[in-house]
Amino acid sequence: MEKKRGGASGSVRAMKRKEVGCCVGGSLPSNMCEHFPVLTELSLSYNYLEGPIPTDLHGCKSIIGFDLASNRLSGSIPKGIGNLTTLQRLYLGYNNLAGEIPEEIGNLNQLEILSSANNSLHGMIPIGLFNISSLNTIGLSFNQLSGTLPSNLGNMLPNLEVLHIAVNLLEGSIPRSISNSSKLQMIGFTSNKFSGPIPNSIGDLRVLKVLNLADNHLTKEPSATELGFIDLLSNCINLRNLDLRENPFDATLPRSIGNLSTSLIYLSIRSAKLKGNIPIQIGNLKKLQFLDFGDNDLTGQIPTTIGGLKELQILYLEENKLEGPFPNALCELTNLGILSMGNNKISGSIPKCIGNVLSLREIGLSENRLSSTIPESLWNLKDVLKLYLSHNSLIGNLSSKISSFRAITELELSNNLLLGNLPIGIGDLLTLTYLSLSHNGINGSIPDVFDKLVALEHLDLSSNNLSGVLPKSIEKLKFLTFFNVSSNQLGGQILEGGQFHNFTYESFMSNKDFCGAPWLNFPPCPREKKSDKKKSLIYVFISLAVIVAVFVPIVILVLRKFQAQRDKNLADPSLEADTSMISYLELRRATNGFTEENLIGTGGFGSVYKATLSNGEVYAVKVFHSQHEGAFTSFERECEVLRNIRHRNIAKVISSCSNLDFKSLILQYMPNGSLESWLYSNELFLDFLQRLDLMIDVGCALEYLHHGYTTPVVHCDLKPSNVLIDSDMVAHVTDFGISRLLGDNESFLHTITLATFGYMAPEYGTDGLVSTKCDVYSFGIMLLEVFTRKKPSDEMFNEGSSLRSWVSDAASGSLFEVIDTTILQPDDEFSNKKLQAANSLIELGLNCSLESHDRRPNMIEALATLKKIKRDLI
Repeated sequence: MEKKRGGASGSVRAMKRKEVGCCVGGSLPSNMCEHFPVLTELSLSYNYLEGPIPTDLHGCKSIIGFDLASNRLSGSIPKGIGNLTTLQRLYLGYNNLAGEIPEEIGNLNQLEILSSANNSLHGMIPIGLFNISSLNTIGLSFNQLSGTLPSNLGNMLPNLEVLHIAVNLLEGSIPRSISNSSKLQMIGFTSNKFSGPIPNSIGDLRVLKVLNLADNHLTKEPSATELGFIDLLSNCINLRNLDLRENPFDATLPRSIGNLSTSLIYLSIRSAKLKGNIPIQIGNLKKLQFLDFGDNDLTGQIPTTIGGLKELQILYLEENKLEGPFPNALCELTNLGILSMGNNKISGSIPKCIGNVLSLREIGLSENRLSSTIPESLWNLKDVLKLYLSHNSLIGNLSSKISSFRAITELELSNNLLLGNLPIGIGDLLTLTYLSLSHNGINGSIPDVFDKLVALEHLDLSSNNLSGVLPKSIEKLKFLTFFNVSSNQLGGQILEGGQFHNFTYESFMSNKDFCGAPWLNFPPCPREKKSDKKKSLIYVFISLAVIVAVFVPIVILVLRKFQAQRDKNLADPSLEADTSMISYLELRRATNGFTEENLIGTGGFGSVYKATLSNGEVYAVKVFHSQHEGAFTSFERECEVLRNIRHRNIAKVISSCSNLDFKSLILQYMPNGSLESWLYSNELFLDFLQRLDLMIDVGCALEYLHHGYTTPVVHCDLKPSNVLIDSDMVAHVTDFGISRLLGDNESFLHTITLATFGYMAPEYGTDGLVSTKCDVYSFGIMLLEVFTRKKPSDEMFNEGSSLRSWVSDAASGSLFEVIDTTILQPDDEFSNKKLQAANSLIELGLNCSLESHDRRPNMIEALATLKKIKRDLI
């Protein structure tokens, strides 16, 4: 610290790490105020300070701002704090402070902001604090404070705007006088022990934006049957967030719920013993994005007016007694991402229109009375992540279109009346972690398609009519922790590889004739007789000879025809190089002569244009610069890599157009541009969950390239500009111009360094060594970038520092200084869960970008971690 000389006042400020890339450690000197008698501002937040706050603060006579938040300070708040009579702002949150808040704090009659959240303070809040009329903000959440609030609270705090005392042990009633603090914008009382009715006077807070009273013991008025105070909340015309969950209201919802603020975006009255119907007036809340009435005793039908909530993204109605048909009005919610209506009495069929809600990511309809078949349109929801339809009466066969669920992680269809064979398309569900089809009537054999389901953890096929043997591909599921095929007609050798030594007898019991697995006490399998084996070999050789004699001439003719057509295409620029029949002339017309008005972007080897064909179809055309050395080699490499790749998170090649002087790829058009454009635009915004979903998409692509493709592919240039986003906000990895294919038994390749600085693994940049762990490194750096909104090339990272080292320094302290402030703020309703998720994401990013490639995880492990982070978050 340095002392400012001269003048009547001075200022000492320790720069935060985000400004200088360093931090302050050690303890505060006991006599620090003596050195700075004219100090007005002390800001040492987001550092590594530890030990107690000095008790002698008499010397800081002129201090206005005192900020020690987000350190490792311990001990108690010193009584001497009450001597700082000029203090206006006091920040002590996010430390390890304990003890009681000293009574002397009531002497600070000019105090405007008191923030001491996330400590271990206990005891009562000093009564003197509520006599400081200048107070604007009280933030004491996440402590162990007890006692009651004074009945005259509102009379004493006329300037109060924020009262955040959530997650404490406070009790008693909410003071009726709170309405006299007429400037209140935020009330946060979540997770305390407040009891009694919510005072009607809260309705007088005309500027109130956030009212969080969740997880208390609040009730309705003793003689009332409805939640009467909701009538008066209609006066709070700025209300955006209303959280009343987990209170024993034992009441019905009034029709006046439809009169709540038109600005309301979040409404939760979950686990509140609600009964009666959902009022039809709920449809008036046009801006609502989150609605949670789950875990109550609501009855009647879901009102059709719910279809008017066009901006609704999350709907929780599970664990009630709702009945009647599945309302078609839900199909009108085109922004709906989560639909949870399990454990009700909904009957009839799932409407076909559900397939039109392409925004859906989770569907929960288990434990209802649904019948009929699963509509074919349901399989149109290619981006759905979780589908729960268990414990219904669904009939019919499983559709082969199940393979369109390329993003799904959990599929629960147990306890229905499903018949037919298991579709082989299950093998295309590469992201699946949970699959249950138990207690149905499924027959036939288990298809040998599980080798690609590398993330599968739970597989339950019990209580069906399956026959045949266990397919060997299940042995490759190294994350499988639950397996059950009991009560079928299966037989043959019980598998011994993979995780099968971890499963018990109950996983296989009540089948026809399993054998082997001596640790499970099954009988040994009979050995095949030599004569039978010899006969089998003879039949095999005869069959092969016939196949060769018949099909080899046909293959030769096809290859010759293909070569002739290829030679013709290379000679004529108007002929395309594949079967999609998009010619050079068509591309010129579609791009208006490859003019700048259709230019999407330019890279090292080519430019990308938007192409609108005569039939209205829109594509992206990547044209390789013929004058650029290596451009055509890049074209050939992309063709080699992308020829057989089919994955929902890898940019799809529709066609190509190639001749001696012109080479291009016709790609799927991505209307939402690149991840980079979203991160650094002033007009576009990605919230926390969207960023996590996009990184899961990228992880799925890399996991497929490294482990799910026949030959491992290393992208070599992973970065946000090479991740494109489609109309459904799904990410697609693109630009394989410098990618590498690893041959059999290859784990490294030597090559010339072409990757982008900042994302390039150390072994790639120094030695030209390429492996799948190079992509893991780039993925880790990109993960850090996405959640900090800082490029590795940012000018703040000079010689000796980097994005990784900057984040690593913060990881051992507080993350609030590095995480993008637009997605993680201390007063966020979901701050705790997001902070935990952010910690896990930062840890994963740092592990993926370790200097030693041997210590980095592979993409299977990294992706599994990402998915767990998301499961814990939501």
